[in-house]
Amino acid sequence: MKDPKVVSIHQPSYLPWLGYFEKIARSDIHVVFDTVQFEKNSFLNRNKIKTSQGWCWLTVPVLTKGKFSNVPLTTLQIDPKQKWAPKHLKSITSNYRKARDYEKYIEGLRPFYEGKEWELLASLNIEMLKYFLNELNIDTEIVHASDLNIEGTKSDLVLNICKHLGAAEYISGKLGQDYLDEESFKKAGISITYQDYSHPEYPQLFEEFQPYMGIIDLLMNCGKQSKDILLENNYDNQEKHSCCSRSSGR
Repeated sequence: MKDPKVVSIHQPSYLPWLGYFEKIARSDIHVVFDTVQFEKNSFLNRNKIKTSQGWCWLTVPVLTKGKFSNVPLTTLQIDPKQKWAPKHLKSITSNYRKARDYEKYIEGLRPFYEGKEWELLASLNIEMLKYFLNELNIDTEIVHASDLNIEGTKSDLVLNICKHLGAAEYISGKLGQDYLDEESFKKAGISITYQDYSHPEYPQLFEEFQPYMGIIDLLMNCGKQSKDILLENNYDNQEKHSCCSRSSGR
């Protein structure tokens, strides 16, 4: 494993938004945080796509009844009784069939919705992440929290992961400002950068531009230009200090 300078950590999400990939692209190592507990109404099992009516959610149904407080992502099951996959594929094909790069990406997406019954949400999300990173030509090293066996909670857990990976800088989302112990990171010689993602505009179907769609919206519309678009006007906006920086983000 190379000695990284920048580490990021994020839960494996379904059809992630652009900022998710910007964070990974700016990292030397990205940790797939697959050991955290499931949160209802999060982006772990749902995201948005653009439609002629604006946008809509695509949600993967999961078995969580009475279990929200103690279901780690590594064991969270997709509800096998709900036929979500053909519905999602139909929504994608019907809304993006006229997109410029539809033919290129629909064939890569079909295997996720046809011919395989996904048992675990984390498995689906992680395999999709690999596909999207390849299509975006992002070669950041990916490791899984479940393989690291790092102990701790909240800020201590994040710090221990960063120490284990030899991080000099940690890229955090906005919510990190609420729980990260910045003094502990400073003592460990690790700077914190809070992601300040400036969402780009790009050509979309259906008139008025809608930000914060899942990554497939950008890929379908912009193809090989997608990586440059999601990174544009962002890297220079990330303030870095020896202790930390405070910015907003999704």
